[in-house]
Amino acid sequence: METTSSLRLSRSLPEEQGISSTAISSFISAVEEQNLGLHSFMLLRHGYVVSEGWWAPYRSDLPHMLFSLSKSFTSTAIGFAVTEKLVTLDDSVLSFFPEDAPDPITDNLTNMTIRHLLMMGTGHVVDTMDTLRKSADGNWVKAFFSVPVEKQPGTHFLYNTGATYMLAAILQRVTGQTLLEYLEPRLFVPLGIHGATWESCPRGINTGGFGLNITTEDIAKFGQLYLQKGIWNNQRVLPEKWINEATSKHISNGEGDHDWAMGYGYQFWQCQHGAYRADGAFGQLCVVLPEQDAVIITTAASDSIQGMLNAVWEHLLPAMEQAPLPLEPAASAHLVEQLKYLSIQPPQLQPSSSQEERINSLTYKLDDNQFALDTFSISFNNNEAAVTLQFKTGEDSVICLGRGEWLESFAQIIDASLNRIMSSFTWVADDQLQLTLLFIEMPFCITLEIILLEKQLILKQKFNVNMGPTEFPEIIGRL
Repeated sequence: METTSSLRLSRSLPEEQGISSTAISSFISAVEEQNLGLHSFMLLRHGYVVSEGWWAPYRSDLPHMLFSLSKSFTSTAIGFAVTEKLVTLDDSVLSFFPEDAPDPITDNLTNMTIRHLLMMGTGHVVDTMDTLRKSADGNWVKAFFSVPVEKQPGTHFLYNTGATYMLAAILQRVTGQTLLEYLEPRLFVPLGIHGATWESCPRGINTGGFGLNITTEDIAKFGQLYLQKGIWNNQRVLPEKWINEATSKHISNGEGDHDWAMGYGYQFWQCQHGAYRADGAFGQLCVVLPEQDAVIITTAASDSIQGMLNAVWEHLLPAMEQAPLPLEPAASAHLVEQLKYLSIQPPQLQPSSSQEERINSLTYKLDDNQFALDTFSISFNNNEAAVTLQFKTGEDSVICLGRGEWLESFAQIIDASLNRIMSSFTWVADDQLQLTLLFIEMPFCITLEIILLEKQLILKQKFNVNMGPTEFPEIIGRL
């Protein structure tokens, strides 16, 4: 295996690295036929990118929200801290925050260590994250300690995003830097990862268990670093001992022959076929296959991560040969065309409606709703439209939409920051308008169905994927 040396990963033809273009084409076809919702895909073999694709309007230069794939980066930061002798894995979690200790302090909490946080073996029986988010004073550390530790640490697996937050909090306590600041010179600069962002808790600690945003190729660099046992550009970046330990099984996490029951390492999931993965909600995956000298990256909006992994095991894994393969000009050309035309198409139903002139620039006052929306208006101009949403805070968000095609805008919709959105509109019927909002740095797509009555409208909202509900109560708007 060669070590990747440039800041941009090297490219190669699939056959030159022992995998056929036909196998990759069959993988792409499978994930599309199964509607697995991929946004991007990258396959590395022997240190080379042999195939890559983005479903337009998703793009290679844009970051993507990683969700829990972030956890593996947090684990890596702890690996650096251990190497620098800032912490040990057997340090008590409570010892870093005595001022936030509960009263009384139980033996199980006293015995909880950094190692237990890493392996999701804290002894909790519920994920602490909900308690952290609801803490009135924004002190997530104190909130974590308030959740009962009912089992002996190290004996019970529970996927616990709050535990990863505590790793970030410990790191910030001992270094005086956020997780992102700490990783910048140690990981991101050596790998050529630029512009990474990470969400923070109310007290300025990076969330650790989620919240990192980087590009697909940046994720691939991370996976390749692990595959190369910590070597990058012929320099040691991360100790091989740490990589071996972090990616080994430390705790059992279920029974069965699927990829959720192969065991758990230090914020890495064990997989079938000797593989391991960094894994985020809705299909953000970094799968490392040491035996095949391969790394597979996906970003997605999928409700079936196992389905995505099954496609890898079925189509890509069996096709990986040790020696280069003869070039397949026809298959190679087909794959190039297939990747070139990957896209998420905007809905195109009824192109127009006589209602456009009637409702153009009218403002509807919305009934009370959970999104704190106050008014809704839409204006039409040939093949474009603009929706203005006013919130009860007085702030406006303006979304530009194309008629049956994507149009880009920036608006504050999902969180406190400006979201990059590709949006389109189409008519379902003369009195029913459909707006599609695709958040191309996230997995989310919002569909707004607007039913027009004489002096009212009914607004229905649906997410493609979501941590909570995907459908919400309808909102009535009145002229």
